[in-house]
Amino acid sequence: MVLGDAAAPAKCSRTGDGELTSLIEIGTALAGSLAVHDVLEAILKQAERLIGPKAWALLLVDEPSGELVLEVASSSLGEHHKGVRLEQGEGIGGWVALHGRPLLLPDVQKDGQFAAHVAPHTPFTTRSIACVPLMIKERIIGVVELINSYDEPPFTADDVTIISAIADFAAIALENARNYDRINELVITDDLTGLYNSRYFEQLLDTEIERASRYGTCLSLVFLDLDHLKSVNDAHGHLVGSRMLSEFGRLIGDNIRSSDMAARFGGDEYAVVLPQTSHEQALAMAAKLLDLMLSAGFRADDGQPIRLTASFGVASFPQDAQTRVELIRAADMAMYDAKRAGRGVIRSFAHKIASS
Repeated sequence: MVLGDAAAPAKCSRTGDGELTSLIEIGTALAGSLAVHDVLEAILKQAERLIGPKAWALLLVDEPSGELVLEVASSSLGEHHKGVRLEQGEGIGGWVALHGRPLLLPDVQKDGQFAAHVAPHTPFTTRSIACVPLMIKERIIGVVELINSYDEPPFTADDVTIISAIADFAAIALENARNYDRINELVITDDLTGLYNSRYFEQLLDTEIERASRYGTCLSLVFLDLDHLKSVNDAHGHLVGSRMLSEFGRLIGDNIRSSDMAARFGGDEYAVVLPQTSHEQALAMAAKLLDLMLSAGFRADDGQPIRLTASFGVASFPQDAQTRVELIRAADMAMYDAKRAGRGVIRSFAHKIASS
C-alpha cells in the first residue's frame, strides 16, 4: 500500500529519544563524508541498526538512461543481484522512483500489482517490503528498499517514517558528494576540451615517471600542435576555431587507452602520456591519431569542410629524458622539428638527435 493507507500492526515500540539520537548520529556521519561509497554504506548500516530488516538494497538513478541501478545491497540478497537495473515504473523500486512516494507492503504476496515483481531466486520468501525515494529538490535520485521474510514481522508506517528520514540525510550527502566530484573535475580539466589541464597533467606525468622509475618500465610522451589554426580563425571566425579545439580534444580522448592521459597543454597544443609504452608504440599511436584527424570530416558552421592536421613530437622515458621537465622539453623539440618538416607529420626526439 502507498503510505497513508491503513498500516500493518505495529512492532515493538521504540523510544522517540533513541530514534532522534540515532538520526542525529546518522546526519553527523553522512555530513562528514564526501565519498559516495562510504555514504551508501553508512545509510544502509544505520537503517539495519534501527529497523533490523532481513535484507536491504539501495538503487540510484542512472541519469543517461533514467533506469534504477542497484548500487549496494545486503549480503543476504546474494551476489546475483549486483548490477540489477529497473526501468522507471518497473517493480516496487521503479514504482517509487516514478511516483516519488513511499510504498509499504505488509504482505507483498497478497498484492496482485507487485507480487510478480518479487524475485523468485531471493534466498528466502519475501513477505514485507518498505521502499522510499531519495529526493533532492523534488528530483528523484534513487530509492531505498527494505525486505523482510515471514520470519520477521511486517514493516510498519513507523519504519517508513524512520527510513524516509534516513533517505533525506542520504540524498543530501549523495548530492554533496557528487557536487564535490564535479568541482574536483572542474579544477583538473580544461573546460573547452574536457581533457586534463596542463597543471594537473604535469602532476600526473611526475607520478608516472616515478612509477616507471620504481618498476623499471618505460613511458612515452606525445606532444601535438594543431597546424594553421589561425587560418581557420581568420576564415571562419574564432567560434569555429574554438569548436575545432573542442572536437579535436574529444577525438583524442575517444581514441586513447583507458590507461593513457591526455591534456590540453595550452592554446592549440595537446599532450598525451602513455604509461608502459615504448617509443615505437607511441609513434604508432601518433600515426593513428593523425589518420583519424584526416578522416574526421571537420566542418565549419556553413558545412564547408576544414582540413585539420597537427604536428606530432614523441619522446620516451628513460631513453630520451630522466625528469618531467626534460621529457616535456624533448617532446616539444621533436614537435617543432615536425613543424619545420612541413607540418602534418610525426617526429621523434631520437630522430632529431640522430639528424643533428
